[in-house]
Amino acid sequence: MKRTDFLKFIASFDLSVKKLHKLFDFYSQENIEFDIVKQEKFIEIVGKENISKIQINANTLYLDRFLDKLYENQIQILSFEDKNYPEKLKRIDDPPYFLFYKGDVSLLNKKSLAIIGSRTPSNYGRVVTERFSKEVAESGLVVVSGLAYGVDSIAHRKALELNQKTIAVLGGGFDKIYPSQHTDLASEIARKGLIISEYSPSVLPTKYTFPQRNRIVAGISDGILITEAGAKSGTIITKDLALDYGIPIFAVPGNITSEKSEGTNNIIAHGQGQCVLSASDILEELGINQISNKKVYQLTFEEQMIYDLLCQGENNPDVICEKTGLNVNKLNSLLVSLEIRDIVKKMPGGFYSLS
Repeated sequence: MKRTDFLKFIASFDLSVKKLHKLFDFYSQENIEFDIVKQEKFIEIVGKENISKIQINANTLYLDRFLDKLYENQIQILSFEDKNYPEKLKRIDDPPYFLFYKGDVSLLNKKSLAIIGSRTPSNYGRVVTERFSKEVAESGLVVVSGLAYGVDSIAHRKALELNQKTIAVLGGGFDKIYPSQHTDLASEIARKGLIISEYSPSVLPTKYTFPQRNRIVAGISDGILITEAGAKSGTIITKDLALDYGIPIFAVPGNITSEKSEGTNNIIAHGQGQCVLSASDILEELGINQISNKKVYQLTFEEQMIYDLLCQGENNPDVICEKTGLNVNKLNSLLVSLEIRDIVKKMPGGFYSLS
């Protein structure tokens, strides 16, 4: 049996990363006999609990069916030995031996930033995530995230909206996109960007697979941006992994009375990541050239939230209050200041727009 076929055959089983690496270190030759399932070393590495399943399926018909299914669903396999396997992913302790993917696999070797955070962000969290995602995507960085609710999906959608590239890392196989409400989003990312998973298509996502997924999110990224996260958020797992891997961490500060910002505020307070107030802080750190013809304003963070919202079109104060989380008195004061500086203007009907 050719080694390439052997790789694809073993890829169809849900073996741990450690077992896979041991297996392929042992079978290093170009051609492998098909009776490998009878060898003691194979059994020792794979484990008796898996051997009967593999023996039952150890035939070319099974392999053909598996490959046909991948082909029908436009799923391809990238192995650890492939020349296109991203070097930066090899820096983690347990890099996945296989990556199943849909889309442009070359994006794995482009400069990228993971944007992650709360699955239930506040209005503030949504605004800052949209703002940073927009600026990051426009810079040419590939936006990486995990297809989850909240910050993940906001980051993916903003990149797609701007016709920029994004990578989604799944916590299960392609047969079961999670959450199911993001199936259409996943399809769009596959067409315009890249979706990857270390799991065979039939593997269901579980509470154990998502933390595993997080190490890949960190591993393929040149930096990690956390826009909003609670103290016990799953995002903190990715942060800890990034610290271990030596990957730069960036955090957006939040209201000190908000539980949803405890995680990001703690990261900043304990010196685990750089406090960022705009995407330019991140781009400078990552060595990305920033060229823009836009008029530059000196804005406070709250003014910037209003400005970003009005970039999407004119709006009334009630909507601005709702989306920024600012109270009415504070908003009115900020709008007057912006109007005096000719940054915004008041429109008929009480609406505001950019000047």
